[in-house]
Amino acid sequence: MASVTAADEKRVLDAAPHQLWIGGEWRDASNGATLGIEDPSTEETLCTIADGTPDDAVAALDAACDVQDEWAQTPPRDRGEILRRTFELMNERADDLALLMTLEMGKPIAESKSEIVYASEFIRWFSEQAVRIDGRYSVNPNGSGRLLTMKQPIGPCLLITPWNFPTAMGTRKIGPAVAAGCTMVVKPAQQTPLSMLALAAIMKEAGLPDGVLNVITSSKASSVTEPLMDDPRLRKMSFTGSTPIGKMLMEQASKRLIKCSMELGGNAPFLVFDDADLDAAVEQGVIAKMRNIGESCVAANRFHVHESVADEFAARLTEKLAAMKVARGTEDGSQVGPLIDGKQRDKVAELVDDAVGKGAKVMTGGERVGDKGYFYAPTVLSDISPDAELLREEIFGPVAPVATFSTEDEAIAAANSTEFGLVAYVFTRDIKRAFRVTEALDVGMLGLNRGLVSNAAAPFGGIKESGFGKEGGPEGIEEYLSTKYVAVDL
Repeated sequence: MASVTAADEKRVLDAAPHQLWIGGEWRDASNGATLGIEDPSTEETLCTIADGTPDDAVAALDAACDVQDEWAQTPPRDRGEILRRTFELMNERADDLALLMTLEMGKPIAESKSEIVYASEFIRWFSEQAVRIDGRYSVNPNGSGRLLTMKQPIGPCLLITPWNFPTAMGTRKIGPAVAAGCTMVVKPAQQTPLSMLALAAIMKEAGLPDGVLNVITSSKASSVTEPLMDDPRLRKMSFTGSTPIGKMLMEQASKRLIKCSMELGGNAPFLVFDDADLDAAVEQGVIAKMRNIGESCVAANRFHVHESVADEFAARLTEKLAAMKVARGTEDGSQVGPLIDGKQRDKVAELVDDAVGKGAKVMTGGERVGDKGYFYAPTVLSDISPDAELLREEIFGPVAPVATFSTEDEAIAAANSTEFGLVAYVFTRDIKRAFRVTEALDVGMLGLNRGLVSNAAAPFGGIKESGFGKEGGPEGIEEYLSTKYVAVDL
């Protein structure tokens, strides 16, 4: 899009809904409370929105339950066509949706535009999956009857989305829920609710019946999710966020055995072997590290590079990151926007300071940028001590620590030495090594000679403390379906 003006910013902010979306109506919070939305690049308030209450959350679930049976009986083709129209509207309005996202989240406009494309692909993918829900008919092994299975919508869902991909993390959940015939209550992150509210308005325009999708914004997440988790009508919960919060929600879900899917924290290793194409490894390393300012669960968290090429890799990675423009996301040429808030920036700074204090060398960056906004310079660290915290903790920022290894076994051990298991990246030109290493890594996803794995047509999800369940691919809709078996006597 053309250069962004103050008038453009005002226009998209004024057009974005600022209320709760319940049962097909825009409502203020039941107690009239509001929540301020901050621009992380200026630390100024962009606007205020409704700050929902527990009563509002229950009203949203009431609305979802009221139409669940009718929505489940809606022809799959009709459900798919609503999603298809949503996909088309999202792409028609991509510029405005991208600007709105940049204002509330901070990422550069170009990245926000890419997210809208990515987010809409989940809507398109599941529009095509709605008519592919099937069952099975078979002969009883003893010949005495028939075995019939059918797939049915699991029922009302609670979908909790994070701030880092405010539209895509929603469409990955909403798309399959709509396709499967489930109604839902969505709780977007407090920092970035505007993108979700804008999506709700688009889906209404695309023909989604009232009550199928309800959106509750709130500054107190637990206050609005707890009554829903305790409600016997809720049948499914999907959460993307931190592992500690995921564990807390699992405890709540266990009381009533709510079906859950969890996309939690990561600590992605990026392995570069001595035979790797270094040009490709550096190029893809920048993508894997710097996408979304490093605020991504699939961001390369630690680079493990063979000792024979580590110095060259680190130098070339440093050259790339040092040249990136740090600026407000709406500024022309911006490549690195602010982190989401002061707490996140301080965490990144603490991890860098810890590593430096233990002997790491700062090759570029390693400091805050500017007087306003939560900016942190793209950073490359070498000579990483094995006990540096950033090798164990998810950085969630633009920091690339480069550690070394000597043998294949050592690389695998280093990559697997974490409680997380979301994604890993492997760079090698040896096909035998590629298969050995990919099979040995304890992760749910792997990028082989590429730094980007996310794809609407592929199952996204991890193992160990990175969660369970899949989003995207043919597997994604299964999270919103239950299987019913019927024994037929002939």
